[in-house]
Amino acid sequence: MRPKARSVEPKTRRGFDVEAYLESTGPARKVVKYRRGEVVFSQGDAANDVRYIQKGAIKLSVLSSIGKEAVVAMLAAGDFFGEGALAGQAVRIGTATAVMASSVLVIEKDAMVGLLHEEPAFSDRFITYMLTRNIRIEADLVDQLFNSSEKRLARTLLLLARYGEANPQRKLPKISQETLAEMIGATRSRVNFFMNKFRKLGLIEYNGSLTINGSLLSIVLLD
Repeated sequence: MRPKARSVEPKTRRGFDVEAYLESTGPARKVVKYRRGEVVFSQGDAANDVRYIQKGAIKLSVLSSIGKEAVVAMLAAGDFFGEGALAGQAVRIGTATAVMASSVLVIEKDAMVGLLHEEPAFSDRFITYMLTRNIRIEADLVDQLFNSSEKRLARTLLLLARYGEANPQRKLPKISQETLAEMIGATRSRVNFFMNKFRKLGLIEYNGSLTINGSLLSIVLLD
């Protein structure tokens, strides 16, 4: 896909504007648009940049040696991915796929390293994001080990809707029950059963598009 032509530089270093940088193109960074279902990068590709989602949603998945795929994360606008390039990963360890029309900022590895060293505001933003993501990964592990598939599905839907964050997104991008099943470690039939249950209880609206109601939290909190 062709990158967006717009080029806007942030303010001088003293007043570095993180949001302006992440929403624009310039030296060592470009914006690429992806259609729904298009692969952003594939497992095994060279890892030489970091990505940032300006708009849309991205699915991260891994493929085992026997051909079994597992969804490891669903990311949305404001999320970074591909950061393994900063930790010495020579190749991508998973595949990133657009689950809806998406705009992704591609930041070259050397430029990203320079930003982290030279721009405290950007470094704080990135470190805060990574710490939050690590906390979520730990919570995901606990959820997988100790909670029922019903609770895991409810929690996953709330996370996808960014429940509890400053700008929740009640309406989710189209996501298949097969993908939800992969995310929570259950069968599609179980996911279908619980989705119908949630809909009958008024916890979600599920007619073509998926809308999450805050009352779904009651399933997560249920003893």
